[in-house]
This record gives sequence, C-alpha cells and structure tokens, in this order.
Amino acid sequence: MGRVRKDFYKGEVYRGDIFYADLGDIKSKFGSVQGGIRPVIVIQNDIGNRYGETFVVTSVTSQPKKEMPVHTKIIKECLEKPSTILLEQITTISRYQMREKIGKLNGYEIKELNRA
Repeated sequence: MGRVRKDFYKGEVYRGDIFYADLGDIKSKFGSVQGGIRPVIVIQNDIGNRYGETFVVTSVTSQPKKEMPVHTKIIKECLEKPSTILLEQITTISRYQMREKIGKLNGYEIKELNRA
C-alpha cells in the first residue's frame, strides 16, 4: 500500500486557484499527456471544492504551443514564464497530489478560461 504524502496542501481550494501539483510519471509514447510536478489551475466549481477530496484541474505549460481554441495564454508573476492553459489536458487529482498554492486567476482570466 502507498504511503500518504505529508507535504500536500491542506487549505481551502477555489475555482481559479493555481497550484503546483504532482501529476505523476507519464511513460506513454502516445499523445502529449502532461505529467510530473507542474502548475495546474482548478476548474471545478467551489461547491465540489469545498466538500470533495478530489479536484478537477487543467495543466499549464511554459512551452510554446500553437494557437488552438482550447488554449489560453497567461502571464502571472507566480509562473516563471509566459504560459498557456491547456484546456484539452483536464484531469482529476487528489488533494494529496497538490503541493502548494502559488496564485489565483483574476476575473478577466477566468472569463478567458470559460471562453476556451
């Protein structure tokens, strides 16, 4: 049986919060599934966030990406470089995968997220 991490985020979680999360090792030769410790944005609604132990998130990358309707560009101080929100990379993670909260989207950024 796996050991439970002690360094997971224990605070409240809200839609639009930006976290570092451990998405695990991805050893797939197919597609471009995001893995490793990376920034994610919580896209689940706040009712689910309040009562659940899992969260629906989408990955963020600083790697250049082609323009797609499911991509939203973002520049935040909490991210090291200009980045892209990858809304084709939605996944559910456990609270135990969430490392630290590093920021939050503002109202305009959430509208752009909703648009994508």
